[in-house]
Amino acid sequence: QVQLVESGGGLVQAGGSLRLSCAASGRTFSSYAVGWFRQAPGKGREFVAAITYSGSSTNYADSVKGRFTISRDNAKNTVYLQMNTLKPEDTAVYYCGATTSGSSRLKAVYDYWGQGTQVTVSS
Repeated sequence: QVQLVESGGGLVQAGGSLRLSCAASGRTFSSYAVGWFRQAPGKGREFVAAITYSGSSTNYADSVKGRFTISRDNAKNTVYLQMNTLKPEDTAVYYCGATTSGSSRLKAVYDYWGQGTQVTVSS
């Protein structure tokens, strides 16, 4: 079992930055790939970024590439999402998920989810 807790969301002006954290419980966290997804009001949950269990490989949605960076510290059981140059369209609830299926873009393969953290970007 893995329990995930997101934090770091908030209100920021366009062009600003935030760093989200996904803290995990469980001794086997380093065996899981982790993905960040987001869900805006009235829309489905969409892929943002993912990182392999070792941190050696990452992938990003085109909409965030070059602005967001995903990283992890397995010693701290934490995955981060550094978000720079934020835009109003980045406004959403951000969720982290854990999977044994690699750094997948498919939310269906994620076994565990956190409760989400709200990010609001004002124009």
